[in-house]
Amino acid sequence: MFTGIVESIGQIARLETRQGDLRLQVMTGDLNLSDVQLGDSIATNGVCLTVVELLVDGFIADVSRETLSFTTLSSWQVGKKVNLEKALTLAKRLGGHIMSGHVDGVGEVLSREEDARSIRLQILAPKALAKYIAHKGSICVDGVSLTVNAVKGCQFELNIVPHTAQETIIADYTVGVKVNLEVDIIARYLERLLAGESVDEPTSSIDKDFLTRHGFITGRR
Repeated sequence: MFTGIVESIGQIARLETRQGDLRLQVMTGDLNLSDVQLGDSIATNGVCLTVVELLVDGFIADVSRETLSFTTLSSWQVGKKVNLEKALTLAKRLGGHIMSGHVDGVGEVLSREEDARSIRLQILAPKALAKYIAHKGSICVDGVSLTVNAVKGCQFELNIVPHTAQETIIADYTVGVKVNLEVDIIARYLERLLAGESVDEPTSSIDKDFLTRHGFITGRR
């Protein structure tokens, strides 16, 4: 789990295709790796990646085809900057919101405007995700926990304060940039709860009438 509070900006150092999926190397900048071990998770632009090899200045991770199909990762190139966050611990403050690192889909930056010292962004979300995005609710964009300022259909608006712009890659966003989106996990569980779908075991269609119709039971005693 993660909080959406970015700890460092890293950079993609190497991309290697392996039998249809991908292995990548990430240089982690000033991220403290002293407490990171093999098998730990690091959110990389919001994508939960498992450390398979730990380096002095970074880590190596494998990326499945499933992840490549639901994220922007398939378009990454060497040199790309990425937001980094280590997995949440019980001793860490929850400054953002609870995130899983499982990207739900890809959005697109529609507009960018300077608003005093802030940056105002309009982002287009996939239609299937729009229902989970609420006014003043939380959303994760490239691993950053952000508050939704406004929603209209599949579009939502964000206000990026100077600190967030300085500590993440959002300052580099331009119109047309694709971004990883993870909706609020609570909204997804709430939808499931309200749907009221039965989790009972399916009942058998084989009963006495069925057996009689098919000759397994006769009227004679």
